[in-house]
Amino acid sequence: MTKTATATRPAAPSRRPVEHDLLLAALPHPIIVLGEENRIVYANSAAEAFLSSGVALLKRIKLEEIVAFGCPLLGLVEQVRSSGSTVNEYGIEVSGPKFQTPKLVDVYGGAMPDNPELVVLMLQQRNMAQMIERQLTHRAAARSVSGLAAVLAHEIKNPLSGIRGAAQLLEQGITDADRSLTQLICSETDRIRNLVDRMEVFGDERPLVKEPVNIHDVLDHVRRLCESGFGRGIRFIEDYDPSLPPVSGNRDKLVQAILNLVKNAVEAIGENKAQGRVVIQTSFRPGVRLSVQGSDMRISLPLMIQIEDNGSGVPDHLKEHLFDPFVTTKPYGTGLGLALVAKIINDHGGIIELDSEPKRTVFRVLLPMQDRASTQNSRSSPR
Repeated sequence: MTKTATATRPAAPSRRPVEHDLLLAALPHPIIVLGEENRIVYANSAAEAFLSSGVALLKRIKLEEIVAFGCPLLGLVEQVRSSGSTVNEYGIEVSGPKFQTPKLVDVYGGAMPDNPELVVLMLQQRNMAQMIERQLTHRAAARSVSGLAAVLAHEIKNPLSGIRGAAQLLEQGITDADRSLTQLICSETDRIRNLVDRMEVFGDERPLVKEPVNIHDVLDHVRRLCESGFGRGIRFIEDYDPSLPPVSGNRDKLVQAILNLVKNAVEAIGENKAQGRVVIQTSFRPGVRLSVQGSDMRISLPLMIQIEDNGSGVPDHLKEHLFDPFVTTKPYGTGLGLALVAKIINDHGGIIELDSEPKRTVFRVLLPMQDRASTQNSRSSPR
């Protein structure tokens, strides 16, 4: 019995690997695939940014060379290999030579079904996971201040006017020695009234009149104000993404918010202005979305504005409450500046985040971009 050879056509090249690479590269979370001896065999773009290394370099090293000895991430990988099942861990602290500071992450690990020797890790930075929760806290704080502002305006400002008027009347019939006391009463009532005026801003719940705003024009305006005033002597560095689309917002309010952030950065640097540095950066980050409470809607917040300074940093015990009213690191501060910034950013549909360590504090604002459809509708609508 003889065998007959059958002609076979070469299989068409599969497009799946290319499609998978594109899909994984588009994900905002770091994804790492480990092979034998925990050698890295794949890392997507987010993992390269997370580890501050290119994929070509990462493929030549092991996981143990990236993370510190005893890192819980190593134990999670071993658990996946031994059990063959998916393992989730929340709040793992990852540190090592690749990280300036430890990073808190949620980790999802599992073995590849067709190749159990390969372990897939997906990391989600905890600060991103908690962004929505923190923003809701900022909104609640802003609402509480709004209610307090209304009470203060009604219950305090009117009696203050009466007290000041009575002190001025008394001043006309007393001696020079006692006149300093009435002047003290007037100056203190004026100080309290100014504080109440600042609080009254929080009580303004009217919707913003929005228009397309070039955020770089706002940042340039703020920088010029700072360089000619309180920021004189500080080195300002601009790192702008020129392709950034317009922001839907109120220009004056955005100037007020950014000016507060830059002023806060300059004051954090202190007296050593010769070595002071404030970096103003913009970029486009399409992967950040905010859930709208009470609905299934998710708002994209791709426009990032970042203010970085090399000051002393924010104490750890204040980081979670820095946007609350009356919380401040300044000896004579009122603690209303950053609370006002949080309200303005919230009114624009955005969020604000803080990362701080000695010699590097970053305030990061994420905003929605101008809705092109609504802009076109407004232009085409009959007048």
